[in-house]
Amino acid sequence: MKYRTLITIHYVTRTLLSALLLVITACLVSTQVSAQGAAEPVCITCHSTLPEKYSLPVTLWRTSIHAENGIFCSGCHGGDPQDAVNAMSPARGFLGAPKEPAIPAFCGRCHVGVLKDYLTSAHGRMLGKGGPTCVTCHGNHHIIKASLELINEKSCSRCHSFDRARTILASMQNTEAMIVALDMRLIAFKSIGTDTEKLEKELFTVRNHFHSLFHNVNVDLVTKESVVIQAELYKIRDALVQMDTTIWKRKMAGAGVVSLMLLIAAVLHIFKKNFKL
Repeated sequence: MKYRTLITIHYVTRTLLSALLLVITACLVSTQVSAQGAAEPVCITCHSTLPEKYSLPVTLWRTSIHAENGIFCSGCHGGDPQDAVNAMSPARGFLGAPKEPAIPAFCGRCHVGVLKDYLTSAHGRMLGKGGPTCVTCHGNHHIIKASLELINEKSCSRCHSFDRARTILASMQNTEAMIVALDMRLIAFKSIGTDTEKLEKELFTVRNHFHSLFHNVNVDLVTKESVVIQAELYKIRDALVQMDTTIWKRKMAGAGVVSLMLLIAAVLHIFKKNFKL
């Protein structure tokens, strides 16, 4: 009896120890994964603790569209974001900060289409001659999301009058409003199970065409292209109206069928009641 008791205690103890070990292991793994997920690149960690001259880029970056999309220092400057010793080693691909004439090409490694649009614009043709670069309007570390809000009197009048830009802005605002409205309607249709893939692709293509005008400062060209783009948007709008009409007809047909079925049920109920009488 005593022997059996000892055996039981042994197995119970071993089971408890095994369970405790599993719990401890799970906690350690969870902590490690959590730490890795929350860990920031060494560039951020190091620069955040330095004097303002060196920590300011981090402060600016934290409120940028790059930070919002998970693009860290190494995404632009290269280097090894996980190795403090070799973070700024050219052997690990560190590029540092570009000189002013090289800024567009530096940003254009990711923004290929935008670089092409910029270089063919009046702004791009002034590159290296005192003209604006990407950071002039978008900022360097506090990268501002591309939008029509960047075309404003305060920014543009730093180099020239706002007259031409004002005309361009007015033309593009109308197009932007149409794109936003159509996008919202497509989302609404999609939410009720309507197949919108074809129209989504068409709107995506038109939006890209529209975005190619963002760096163009030729008033006549922007006005002309805006008319072309709006014509394409009207086609998408008409297709959505047609879809709306089709859905409405189906709903009316369904309501008609339901009403007919209810009428038949009512007639049968009355007939059955009268027949019993």
